[in-house]
Amino acid sequence: MTLGVTDALLVVFHVICPACVVRVFVHAGQDGHDLIRSLAVPYQCLVCPPCPVCALPNIRSEGTTTILAESTLIVAGADTHADTIHVAAISMTGAVIGDREFATTRAGYAAAIRFLTSLGQVERIGIEGTASYGAGFTRAVTAAGICVVEVTRAVKSTRRLKGKSDSLDAYCAARTALAGDGLATAKDDATSGLRALHIARRSAVKHRTAVINQIKAMLVSAPDSVREKYRGLTTLKLVEAIARCRPDAQTEPWAQSVLVAAKLLAQRVQFLETQSEILQTQIDALVTEANPGLRAAYGVGPDTAAQLLITAGTNPHRLHSEAAFAALCGTAPVPASSGKTNRHRLSRGGDRAANTALHRIALVRMSCHQPTKDYAQRQLIKGHNRMEILRKLKRAIAREIFKLLTRQIAVPEYDDLRPARQAKKITLTAAANHFGVWPTVISRIERGLQRDDTFAERYRHWLEAV
Repeated sequence: MTLGVTDALLVVFHVICPACVVRVFVHAGQDGHDLIRSLAVPYQCLVCPPCPVCALPNIRSEGTTTILAESTLIVAGADTHADTIHVAAISMTGAVIGDREFATTRAGYAAAIRFLTSLGQVERIGIEGTASYGAGFTRAVTAAGICVVEVTRAVKSTRRLKGKSDSLDAYCAARTALAGDGLATAKDDATSGLRALHIARRSAVKHRTAVINQIKAMLVSAPDSVREKYRGLTTLKLVEAIARCRPDAQTEPWAQSVLVAAKLLAQRVQFLETQSEILQTQIDALVTEANPGLRAAYGVGPDTAAQLLITAGTNPHRLHSEAAFAALCGTAPVPASSGKTNRHRLSRGGDRAANTALHRIALVRMSCHQPTKDYAQRQLIKGHNRMEILRKLKRAIAREIFKLLTRQIAVPEYDDLRPARQAKKITLTAAANHFGVWPTVISRIERGLQRDDTFAERYRHWLEAV
């Protein structure tokens, strides 16, 4: 028996989804279109919601042969956790297709990708926390050739109305990825090692400060003999002296206990200082290799450059524009005008760690960089206060940092300065006296530990002319 095209289509739909064949038979005409032929796709109904199963294949006919075309596009979302990930898929019209939970292992990631690709061709997938719980799944999906976008969590009002579960969060991530609102390109893995070193050093510095405060608080209630011995010492000398002390020399038992505790804390401070220096050396090497132009900028140290690279990522296509980077760092001006007053204020949003990095650069330049000091003086004459000057400086620094992050800038070398000075038998003191700076400044610039391209150029011309 020979089947016509319409009969063959009905048979196909009956095999795939028996429920949808009734809807097609009732609402579609002889050739699959509605009565006024307004449907772009045959056997599509405007009354019934799309079926998550039979909506997948596109069907076309060639003569008397029915061919199932490639799968339709879908958009996926993933809600990530420490032990599980929950993935969900929706159609390009927002219809629910399916969701499932998988383990956060290589096998689980592979199974999740197979599940999504079995539902259709994945146009993109929105993942929550691509740099935390979703980092492993992001790497697996990227290796599979699927476009990954980072989505933020739903606002509290939406969660309060719709509830919260892993399935709902996964579908919310998929709908956010479909809408394209508030998406961000996921960071690559190049900053993962830098982020780990930066976190370790930051915790070491923070804990060192806390331990020093404990030592000073402990000495407040110490015996008079102990308190008088360490009174007036600076923090570094205090730590060194207590670390070398001998608690057994005290006659009173409770004084010995105080010194034992203080000595252990002082040794802990020294240990944390050693860790901080080792970590800073490694951070400086990674930052210089990743972006030498950023590291060479005035006022940008290893810690500051590391934080800016972590915020922006090493893939510069994430930064759409200079204004977007300023908003990301919280330096975009916010209008604060009223009546005859026309002014702007600092932004309270964005990445506060990146904002702190820009703030440090601004403070260093306001105290040591002559062009920045002249600019601040001109703004003071115009009647602007210190906060407004800082806002303008941070906005200008964000513009400069954006150029350094998105472009390759040649960095002048300082390796020729010290050999040139030694060849002409000029001491550090003589060079420092000529320029009116400390000899340490000359030494640090010659060794590349301090960047000042303007001064280095003057120093080089002076060495050539001597």
